[in-house]
Amino acid sequence: MTDSGFDSVIGALNTSLNLRLAQENVIASNIANADTPGYKAKAIEFETAFREALNAGNPMGIERTHPGHRAPQSTDPVRPEIYDDPNGVESLDGNTVDRSTEMAKMSENQILYDASAELLKRKLGMLKYSISEGGGNR
Repeated sequence: MTDSGFDSVIGALNTSLNLRLAQENVIASNIANADTPGYKAKAIEFETAFREALNAGNPMGIERTHPGHRAPQSTDPVRPEIYDDPNGVESLDGNTVDRSTEMAKMSENQILYDASAELLKRKLGMLKYSISEGGGNR
């Protein structure tokens, strides 16, 4: 695997973790406001935000002048669009949060966050191995 392929996997996993954290914050906010009259549940379209973050390409418009140079990468945190969840059913007080649905979303999001973190840990372990053990005979 080339360095750029390895870096892109690490970058994609990092983006996934950042988006999962943003989604966790939105879900936690929904749960915290479950009893707030008139509160509208919020949501993030994870897949769209993830795809856009990965396809951002060269956000700084910097040109590579040599094939050996690394492509510029954005260090800005992921900022997904947060919108009112259109699937919410309004209660008598105008609130659209369904606490049990939000708790299920939180559990699913946590499982996916943990999976991304484990994959990142394994990729970094492979990098550490290649630096310390695998690359010593060159």
